[in-house]
Amino acid sequence: MTGLALRSLRHRPTSFVATLLAVGLGTVLMGSFATLVETSFGPVSDVDAETLVVMGAVVGGWGTLIVLFAVASTAGITVGQRAAELGTLRTVGATGGQVTRMVMSEVLAVGAVAALLGAGVATLTGRLLLGALRGVGLVGGDVVAGPGIAALGVTVAVVLLTTALAALVTARRATRGAPTVTPAEDGPQGSVLRWWRLLLGVVLVGYGVAMGVVTITVTADSADPYAAMSTSGSSSILVGVGMPTFAPWLLRGLARVGRPLLRGPAGHLAGLATQRRATSLGGVLGPVVVLTAATVGTLVLVDIDRRTVVGALDGDTELITLLNNVVVGMLSLFAAILVVNAYAAVLAHRRDELRRLWLLGATPEQVRRTVLLEAAVVAVVGVALGLLAALTTIVPFSIARDEGVVPDSGLWLPPVLAVAVLAVTLAAAASAFRRAVPPRVLAGAAA
Repeated sequence: MTGLALRSLRHRPTSFVATLLAVGLGTVLMGSFATLVETSFGPVSDVDAETLVVMGAVVGGWGTLIVLFAVASTAGITVGQRAAELGTLRTVGATGGQVTRMVMSEVLAVGAVAALLGAGVATLTGRLLLGALRGVGLVGGDVVAGPGIAALGVTVAVVLLTTALAALVTARRATRGAPTVTPAEDGPQGSVLRWWRLLLGVVLVGYGVAMGVVTITVTADSADPYAAMSTSGSSSILVGVGMPTFAPWLLRGLARVGRPLLRGPAGHLAGLATQRRATSLGGVLGPVVVLTAATVGTLVLVDIDRRTVVGALDGDTELITLLNNVVVGMLSLFAAILVVNAYAAVLAHRRDELRRLWLLGATPEQVRRTVLLEAAVVAVVGVALGLLAALTTIVPFSIARDEGVVPDSGLWLPPVLAVAVLAVTLAAAASAFRRAVPPRVLAGAAA
């Protein structure tokens, strides 16, 4: 089964490139900040050590949450799309355990290569990040980067463990029940909210909301001007990561409500496909929610802080501003890449389905519009949920800084950022469609 797994990699380039990118970029992101923590244990002053720990553990910690979500989501998409193939293997005699081991071997082979390459890049990016901190005077010019071996080793292990667990859960779900070569898309198993997903989502969303309540009731009165930011700043990220655990069910329900708004043949097909493929499209919805929640929540928080901060030292203000800018840039870039990555993986699996639409009478333009309308539904639902998640940061922090439930200024930020996320999602769908289904596939002769 291991040999079969390794030979099968060359037949799914798009899916496994998606895993390679998610794991590789995730390792770079986590590893870069982890090396700062390792550097803090070296011969540095207490002030420099504190700054390095804040940058590495706090900023890197929230980045780690996003990265692990991205890795698990991508691995789930690429494995979940292979239900028919895995069912065929079982009908010819493979046991559920053998099929699971084959899937694990494939995913870990790709993940190991990606993680090791990412660790190598993180060695350089970690030093560049430390150099940037020295350049703005946040740490002393004599601070030397640590070896990074321990930090990168832990990073690789955590990323691979997350990848393996995601692949294991998805493979076991695909091999549950009687073997079949034609499993229903997003069938009964996909429509049931499993207890562990419910628990994980409730914990993340509940903790994020609780941090918002703590901001209003406790840290708002603190003498530390950044106490409220420390509790409310993470709320939108926690809720944004928690919501995608319910993504297939949220997408299915909200798409059903919005179907009357989708007009024409392409709209009708898009509405049906969004409901039917809610599980696979949920892998795209998650990154859209995270991208919206992180960017809107953090940028509005920074805007409120810029107007209202009092009693902070100049050095503290500079550090906090840098931290927030790094968080926004890091999470936005990674989530945007993940949106593109997820759509590429989803559409690569649908070549035959889209070609069948053409064979049944749909024009190539109608097929393209169907895909773009599906993307629009996913984008609108994701942006709406992301904006809702962002409120768990914006409202508590605005109240804590005496601006009330609605901030005094900066109200243009959420709509502008929402439009940007919509544009990224639609562009990702259009690009993935062109790569996965070139015109000659739709216009070719019937097989």
